[in-house]
Amino acid sequence: MKRLTAFVFTLLLGLPSMLLAQETKRDANTSRWHFNIPEVTVIGRRPMKEIGVQKTKFDSLVLKENIALSMADILTFNSSVFVKSYGRATLSTVAFRGTSPSHMQVTWNDMRINNPMLGMTDFSTIPAYFIDDASLLHGTSSVNETGGGLGGLVKLSTVPARQEGFKLQYVQGIGSFSTFDEFLRLTYGNEHWQSSTRVVYSSSPNDYKYRNRDKKENIYDEDKNIIGSYYPTERNRSGAYKDLHVLQEVYYNTGHGDRFGLNAWYINSDRELAMLSTDYGNDADFENRQREHTLRSVLSWDHYRDKWKLGTKAGYIHTWMAYDYKRDKGNGIMASMTRSRSKINTFYGKIEGEYTPHKSWFFTANVSAHQHFVESADKNIILQEGDRAIVGYDKGRIELSGAVSAKWCPTDRVGISLVLREEMYGTEWTPLIPALFFDGVISKRGNIVAKASISRNYRFPTLNDLYFLPGGNPDLRSEHGFTYDAGISFAVGRENRYALSGGVNWFDSYIDDWIIWLPTTKGFFSPRNIKRVHAYGVETNANLAVALSENWKADLKGTFSWTPSINEGEKMSPADQSVGKQLPYVPEYSSSVTGRLTWRTWSLLYKWCWYSERYTMSSNDYTLTGHLPPYFMNSVTLEKSLSLKWADLNLKGTVNNLFDEEYLSVLSRPMPGINFEFFIGITPKWSKRK
Repeated sequence: MKRLTAFVFTLLLGLPSMLLAQETKRDANTSRWHFNIPEVTVIGRRPMKEIGVQKTKFDSLVLKENIALSMADILTFNSSVFVKSYGRATLSTVAFRGTSPSHMQVTWNDMRINNPMLGMTDFSTIPAYFIDDASLLHGTSSVNETGGGLGGLVKLSTVPARQEGFKLQYVQGIGSFSTFDEFLRLTYGNEHWQSSTRVVYSSSPNDYKYRNRDKKENIYDEDKNIIGSYYPTERNRSGAYKDLHVLQEVYYNTGHGDRFGLNAWYINSDRELAMLSTDYGNDADFENRQREHTLRSVLSWDHYRDKWKLGTKAGYIHTWMAYDYKRDKGNGIMASMTRSRSKINTFYGKIEGEYTPHKSWFFTANVSAHQHFVESADKNIILQEGDRAIVGYDKGRIELSGAVSAKWCPTDRVGISLVLREEMYGTEWTPLIPALFFDGVISKRGNIVAKASISRNYRFPTLNDLYFLPGGNPDLRSEHGFTYDAGISFAVGRENRYALSGGVNWFDSYIDDWIIWLPTTKGFFSPRNIKRVHAYGVETNANLAVALSENWKADLKGTFSWTPSINEGEKMSPADQSVGKQLPYVPEYSSSVTGRLTWRTWSLLYKWCWYSERYTMSSNDYTLTGHLPPYFMNSVTLEKSLSLKWADLNLKGTVNNLFDEEYLSVLSRPMPGINFEFFIGITPKWSKRK
């Protein structure tokens, strides 16, 4: 049944005829949901910034549909990205286009927020409710924004609330496993000022039940003979979490082409790391905990004129992270085994300009800098009395990136863009990074647009790759390669009837000097440049919005991707079986579908995603622990909006993992079965009270 379901959805998504586009908004006066289905017309002059760009944009309704969602959930159900999750409310990284998590760049208000130690981002710590604008730039398109995105770029930002007067919104969520989610937003605005304060607090003991298929219990008769066996049902042990997020925004618009902004985001996270499904010990004998305090802040100034724009940004990130592993020595006293502490301070600056001398030309230039200071150490390791082993490092590194671009539309149908980027990490400069983009309107009647691009790209080793002790390798080379993209899209429809759009995109990427950590004869791991990876494939997307009647509206959207990612490097030894095989934890196939049906103030939302099997070893061994079986996930949400004299109310109930699927995203990391959430949102009508 599971394979049949996956096949049906994949088949439907693969058909170009199943395409969708939706635009939704809520009428504040009636508290009703409406779908705006505008007439699809040919736009002779497309946005010149996006010539040839392959991008997935997440609309505001997707970002705000559930307070409990993180950006990991948004990417899972609304893109072709594979989210590798270690469990509920734990580390969630992404694999896109066959690359590793460190090959995906992430920016927040243009400031890169990838961890400089690991090079990756934990998307489970980014509440979707804190993001107003989000988009996924595929492959070569990321060079327009930053370097190092061999897989792509996730671009996140906040925008002014455009509020008149004072407004308050509060949402309370209650879910399975004693989970509580709370959201508060206060906004105030007038002609010049906009202020917004958002707070999210989530907590849960996170002790969900699961069937442990890594253990097997025998059934005995009275003579102690085995007469059967079963997989025991256990609880997720030591997986509690408490997350607090506070986001403060202040904007000032002079009304004469200048806007100033301040964004400050504070994170306080305290998470236990759940025990593996292969652990047999008592959870009371262990303490495995990770804590984090992070402040991200950005100051901005934008100066607008008719033909040009100038913008500057300055930012600062401070992160303190602690990992503690304690174990009972047998006498009830917990002994500290690991006491890791990390401090990261990053200073950021950027200046950018745009100039449009003529309707057919558009020029941009920008320079940005990130100065990292990182201290990482295990403060618990003592060789002998008074002496400590060196595990970690204390280093600083500056990262510079500059780019210029020229975009030209010789006719209404054709657009060409050239981007030249240069980067420096520490004292090492990359060769020039060029990217060439093209798009052209094949048919105005169906808005059929062809796009193509080619780019070179580089990614420098992370600080852990270079300096971690023991194991760091300061002689590592940068990963580098070429990526090619080509695709076609279309959009048709009739105003207030339907809108149909979609596209198919092919990509081909070659990455040399791939960095991988391997065991050494000295008993620890060390990174090496050993691989040449060839990642290629096809991505499709489909969007459909239909007005079934005056009150009934429906929309459907979906994605499907085929992504082989093959190690084409040389064998390290005669026993090396990784050459010619799919990279670990990269599914070859993935798909997602989201459908929404609305009637007046009611809304029904269904979400589904599917991933093919993933290998856990580079040799692609098809053993019990060498691969993870394919799985699909789905959820359903019913929502009702009410408009009272004193407030707007929103009631929402969600069922996650609707069919109680047993699945693993990472080996030996159990995931929850069917679970439930209920939310109530209250927005008082201060200005309407008499």
